[in-house]
Amino acid sequence: MLKNEQNQRLVFQGSVWNRRSFLKRGVLSAMSTALGTQIIHAANLPAGYLPLPFQIKNNPMTGKDEAMIVRNERPWNVEAPPHLLDEEITTFPHIFIRNNGIIPQNIDAQQWTLTVGGESVTAEKTYNLADLKNNFPSHTYQLTLECGGNGRAGFYPPASGNQWEEGAIYCAQWTGVRLRDILDDVGIKNDAVYVGYYGKDTHLSGDPSKVVISRGVPIEKAQQDETLLAWAMNGEDIPLEHGFPLRLVCGGWPASASGKWVDKLVVRNQVHDGPKMGGNSYRVPQHPVAPGEEVPEEDFKIIESMPVKSLITYPRSGAMFDLGRTLKVRGHAWAGERTVANVEVSIDFGATWQSCSLKRPVNRLAWQHWSTELSFPESGYYEVWTKATDEQGVAQPMMIPGWNPKGYLNNACHRIAVKAS
Repeated sequence: MLKNEQNQRLVFQGSVWNRRSFLKRGVLSAMSTALGTQIIHAANLPAGYLPLPFQIKNNPMTGKDEAMIVRNERPWNVEAPPHLLDEEITTFPHIFIRNNGIIPQNIDAQQWTLTVGGESVTAEKTYNLADLKNNFPSHTYQLTLECGGNGRAGFYPPASGNQWEEGAIYCAQWTGVRLRDILDDVGIKNDAVYVGYYGKDTHLSGDPSKVVISRGVPIEKAQQDETLLAWAMNGEDIPLEHGFPLRLVCGGWPASASGKWVDKLVVRNQVHDGPKMGGNSYRVPQHPVAPGEEVPEEDFKIIESMPVKSLITYPRSGAMFDLGRTLKVRGHAWAGERTVANVEVSIDFGATWQSCSLKRPVNRLAWQHWSTELSFPESGYYEVWTKATDEQGVAQPMMIPGWNPKGYLNNACHRIAVKAS
């Protein structure tokens, strides 16, 4: 186990260090001493990279048993440590919660209605849940939802917002009606370009006239087979904190596009302009910017398909095992609208990579499961890194990608710390 008192004597600015001066000061030797073992493949450490136990905010070698991590209590925002996401279909207790307002209370599903209107419908219509369940075909898909800010804690200088690490991601099974079937029933005009949602959550101010969040998706995304108005998650009523009794589910895009507690949809003849659609909300610079740089609003673009990414869910970071035995490693990979073509792992800080067994997605926009077995050449400290590549040849970066003001789209390689002895 890592000795905390030794760890705390190492002081860094963020997680950035100068490798040459670091080695000159002999701190690499000190790190090995603190770990109680040598760092295997230390010569391959990338410039600017600290081994995981010395990133003070997250000490993976302590062996502490983690539960869900509360990032914010008002509004309620919670994520899972990666090892709690090991299930192929994420179950309710381990699904991250991202709220912008206060969860609605005293919901009567029997009285719930959905109104579909806007400039680009031929006639506004209102449906109750029985209408949706009985008058349209129901469909079930596994769909991946990831917060646009998942991984925000890795950016330096820090970006504002919940400091998500790796656990604001899940893949659940959703049942509902295709949004396109509702749009066909309402009738949309040729000028339709966007569908926006409104929900029943309450603004933090308590003012009922204020809208908490109202985002949406282009009409092309709204009309995909897998875009659902869902009433069930994993075969049961959607839990209240995840949108009961009705929510929009748009897999592969930032989860903020999948509105909860939805009671109104608007079909727009322009890009929807509800709260959290403008400024730098769920938007990134169109061109690379320097860390900390101010970016004019006109230079932002809306986040759509999420980037390729992978996660190690077994073993948990900090695992210790006997040298000479292979280590089973597994996890998930996803790529927004695309399919993952390959997943690789490295035990030498990215100097070499080994391909993993990778399953096809159950359906489009579901995450994919990968696994492998690793052998280690000698006793000591290692890191297992995972890298996914999508069907168009785009791979995860080894380190933190380009900075942006809100810390969106961090798809750097996930890594865990292990020790062979």
